[in-house]
Amino acid sequence: MINTTRRKMLALGAGGLAAPALVTAGAARAQGVTKWRMQALWGGGTTPMLYEEKFCARVAELTGGSLEITPFSGGQIVPSAQSFDAVRGGAFELMKTFDGYTAGKIPAHGFSSTVPFGFPEPDQFEAWFYERGGLELARASYAPAGLTYVAPTVYGQEPIHSKVEIRKIADMNGLKGRFVGLASAVMADFGVSVSPLPTSEVYSALDKGLIDFADRGDIKANYEEGLYEVAKYLIMPGVHQPTTATSYVANTRAFEALDEQQKAALAVAAREISGTLRQNILVSNGEYLKKFQDAGVEIIDFDPADVAQARAKAVEVWQKAAKDELSTRMMEMQISLMQELRLL
Repeated sequence: MINTTRRKMLALGAGGLAAPALVTAGAARAQGVTKWRMQALWGGGTTPMLYEEKFCARVAELTGGSLEITPFSGGQIVPSAQSFDAVRGGAFELMKTFDGYTAGKIPAHGFSSTVPFGFPEPDQFEAWFYERGGLELARASYAPAGLTYVAPTVYGQEPIHSKVEIRKIADMNGLKGRFVGLASAVMADFGVSVSPLPTSEVYSALDKGLIDFADRGDIKANYEEGLYEVAKYLIMPGVHQPTTATSYVANTRAFEALDEQQKAALAVAAREISGTLRQNILVSNGEYLKKFQDAGVEIIDFDPADVAQARAKAVEVWQKAAKDELSTRMMEMQISLMQELRLL
């Protein structure tokens, strides 16, 4: 049941999005079992996709098998860019998405996905969701579209892979880079010519020289995709995306048809996967940084003082990107927490 506070927040959601069509596909109950389909962001066999499979298995375990979610890799049901409309229309019930992809339509999604030069530690970003009301704000951002934000998966930085040497943030000025969401606006303000390419096109764009540098995924995932073959510099921290939140988002009609145990199972499994994937990435980073070095990639570390100075400049871009009441509230709450953490 939606409480009074949440009703107020739902009214702040992204305007202009029509209510979805009635759900007619997918959520079928057979012998007491609800069957869902979920499309993720990742390629089959990659580490993040393996964790989406673990999420589905955990939901089944927590519900005693009453909720079965079949996972599909990115683009397997519909092109990834069409997932938002496909889920709201009922083509499938659940998606794993990155809110930054829809930040152009829903300004709040620039802040619920990743904040360039923002929280440097994933626990800080996850605390904003669970301890400072970020989860309710994220739900408010999806509600007008007939979608329910279930929970985030929060992990650390996505490093920068570059074909050219970048030693300090000022060196990005004049280069061509691939960034999405709020990072597009922030990096453009630092003089980057931004191209918001899909994740699937990053390798080829670097290979062909269409871009000079790019973000894509975490260190291990990027190694698995072979970026060491096309970019000989790996730069950290990934100031454009120091911490990352992907999200489980469900069709609201399908979600409301679940019983309370099933809804709780989604939330519990999502938070468990957030922690376990983050820990997997944490222990894998050292191993995969060495793999990059063995492949001839140079690791470059930005000066922390350079990053801190740039963070103060980035705040001005955050303020410009907060174009409605909901996104402004998200931004102000995040700035408040960063000030308490002495990041600003």
